[in-house]
Amino acid sequence: MEITTFNPMIVSPKGDDIVALFEALGFEKRHEVINVDGHDTTSIRMKNADGFCVDVASVSMLPQDMPMIRMNVDNFDEAYELLKANGFTAPTGNVYESKTSKTLRLQSPSGFCIVLIEHLKNK
Repeated sequence: MEITTFNPMIVSPKGDDIVALFEALGFEKRHEVINVDGHDTTSIRMKNADGFCVDVASVSMLPQDMPMIRMNVDNFDEAYELLKANGFTAPTGNVYESKTSKTLRLQSPSGFCIVLIEHLKNK
């Protein structure tokens, strides 16, 4: 399994405010997906001139911000098994699949979350 992307992700009911903050810090929108997996979610990938990335997902149903780590991999099942073997669980249990990706939020025993993603468009 290869990790292809690894960066912070902020899931927030006030995603526009988070995006504005990072724009003030010099980040630019690179990619935006609206209605992620048919849900009322907008996901924005941002990058600064030094190549640092942050993802901001705007999710209206959340009561507060949730910091996470985005981890894209080339083999979802292998990464999922490795994380499960290290005590990670899937709080919702929902793997979201679309034509282009497979996504699952996992939580560590200590409480931090990883959003595990495999892009399927190249397969």
